[in-house]
Amino acid sequence: MHHSQTSTKFVVLSSYLQTHIKFIKGVGPNRAEMLGTHLGIITIADLLSHYPARYEDRSRIFKIAEITDGVSVQLAGNISFEGWEGEGKTKRLKASFADDTGKIELVWFSGGTWIEEKLKEGGRYILFGKPQLYRNSFSISHPELEEAEQYINRGASGLVPVYPLTEQLRKRRINSKTLSDIIRNALAMQEFGLAETLPYDILHRHSFISKSEAIRELHSPTRTDALEKAQARLKYEELFYLQLRHLILKQNNKTNYKGIIFSSVGDNFNTFFHHHIPFELTGAQKRVVKEIREDMRTGSQMNRLLQGDVGSGKTMVAALAALIAMDNGFQTCIMAPTSILAVQHFEAFSEFLEGIGIKPVLLTGNTKKKERRQTLESLADGSIKVLIGTHALLEDDVKYHNLGLVVIDEQHRFGVAQRAKLWNKGSDFVPHILVMTATPIPRTLALTVYGELDVSIIDEMPAGRKPVKTVHRYTDQRGFVMDFAKEQIAEGRQMYVVFPLIEDSEKLNLQSLMSGYDMITQYLPTPEYTYSIVHGKMKPDEKDHQMQLFKQQKTQIMIATTVIEVGVNVPNASMMIIENADRFGLAQLHQLRGRVGRGSDQSFCILSTTHALGKNAKTRMKTMVESSDGFHIAKVDMELRGPGDMDGTKQSGILDLKLADLKTDEKLIVTTREDAEQLINEDGTFSQPKNIVIKNELDKIPNRTIWSKIS
Repeated sequence: MHHSQTSTKFVVLSSYLQTHIKFIKGVGPNRAEMLGTHLGIITIADLLSHYPARYEDRSRIFKIAEITDGVSVQLAGNISFEGWEGEGKTKRLKASFADDTGKIELVWFSGGTWIEEKLKEGGRYILFGKPQLYRNSFSISHPELEEAEQYINRGASGLVPVYPLTEQLRKRRINSKTLSDIIRNALAMQEFGLAETLPYDILHRHSFISKSEAIRELHSPTRTDALEKAQARLKYEELFYLQLRHLILKQNNKTNYKGIIFSSVGDNFNTFFHHHIPFELTGAQKRVVKEIREDMRTGSQMNRLLQGDVGSGKTMVAALAALIAMDNGFQTCIMAPTSILAVQHFEAFSEFLEGIGIKPVLLTGNTKKKERRQTLESLADGSIKVLIGTHALLEDDVKYHNLGLVVIDEQHRFGVAQRAKLWNKGSDFVPHILVMTATPIPRTLALTVYGELDVSIIDEMPAGRKPVKTVHRYTDQRGFVMDFAKEQIAEGRQMYVVFPLIEDSEKLNLQSLMSGYDMITQYLPTPEYTYSIVHGKMKPDEKDHQMQLFKQQKTQIMIATTVIEVGVNVPNASMMIIENADRFGLAQLHQLRGRVGRGSDQSFCILSTTHALGKNAKTRMKTMVESSDGFHIAKVDMELRGPGDMDGTKQSGILDLKLADLKTDEKLIVTTREDAEQLINEDGTFSQPKNIVIKNELDKIPNRTIWSKIS
């Protein structure tokens, strides 16, 4: 009996959610079509999951005598129309609004006719709007108005939800209040009720309110603390299912894909490790190599994210992993986002592996036809052991003999689909995957953004690397800065001068770069000082040529917009001046600074700005001067910007979070991850009766099998 009751209830609930919005009071076919077109709201389920962006506190009614310029207020008073003024575009309807302390002017530039018909002359209204001061008197344009009687029946808390809308909807008179009224009507339908989406033991463990209560409270708050409870419950749910999806993916990878078993560490690895390694590995590098080693011998596929700050020695770790693959008879390919970086990896690997007689091979878009053909043949017959290149490695004619390890540098530049292509390059077994990134992300965030990968972190710098001395100087101190530059160059060092990109205008970028060049040459004149110039309008070959001149020390000063590639390695460059440094984000500043300090000399980074700095910009300068720890900098960066802008998270589409915020909900991220792990360990197939809820929820997520196929 109990079971059939539950299932009928479930059918009723789900049919309520599937109801078309045109059946809600106040919607009608016209509005329904507009909400569908502009917000994708078609059913009641869509409507209820269109969450408020924020809330306005309208618990207090102000007097006209109390208003201040530009601060939104709620007023109560009587309206009287003053008629129309102006012609054509400036035509406007005016009215005055009065309470017992004074009166204020109201103006409508559009929709005036509708307002005249709708409002009663002399009627009593509650008004909400933003007063603007003009010629000593206040006016409010396009205020929100409702009859005083209606206001009395509104939510007791005075918190009014403000919904995300499009401009087109506002033009068609669908504002936040319209949406709020429609949602209230949907909540008031007698069929309202939502099936529970979290198992009872989780609700009990965290003292969460039910899904129905949470949704009702979110859209129609009764009290501040009740709203907070609703938000906590819904945020938890959002993050919990995100973590679960990642963990299921991870599990699928481990069970569905046979990894190649690298059972031995052999001659190549040992000879290199004991006789040819150019420097002592740090503890962190040793730990990470061990983690990779363990992954590779389990028989399931390795999917590991290797995170390490600029200069922490990720390339060496990748080289050691490639040697293990080689010792087990397998090939390795290393994929970089640009040909400059591919060349650099190629140089590093050639240097590392020279001692044991192994020659890596380079394949980029610039490789000549004949050379390319030979490379492809040697790759297919297995004589090439290590192949390094750009996405040219993904082209269809690139066939491997037995690909065992794929190393991807700077993950966020490779889309999911591109990684999938590499999958199909292995034989029956899928290659192990190591993704390297120099974008430091706080660990909790890494677990959420790259939740389907195992995360390894190199969190210590090699011995002997001196932190870059960073100072903040104002433009009126430029003379001193340039004198210091002269001293550095006189000692045989090289320097970078970096200019920020101007959004979307290559022409302006070139102008600002050239005027920057003119300014620098006044202090460091040619031909006494030699320059390489790199900017976005150049063809890749020209850019390459300029970079090479600098690298081979044929030029002393590199002037560039932000196109200095991540990872370009010129050990002799010991100084960088970043012009208009306040125009860069923290992560970018830290990445740029990582271009110097790659040799044994003390290096310097000078952040140059004018005195006019905002609060955030000051914090960024201060953080750079005080810290060289990428993880600390990433944390401050997230606090200032929010994680939505973090490299790759926006594009990846993994984080379709509506309520939860990766910046402020760190505790919740950790809790949901722990709860999801515990659940999967106890009942990985969600077959226990109490977890049926979860099974039902996961089934609703659109077919995401693609995720389980791609690292």
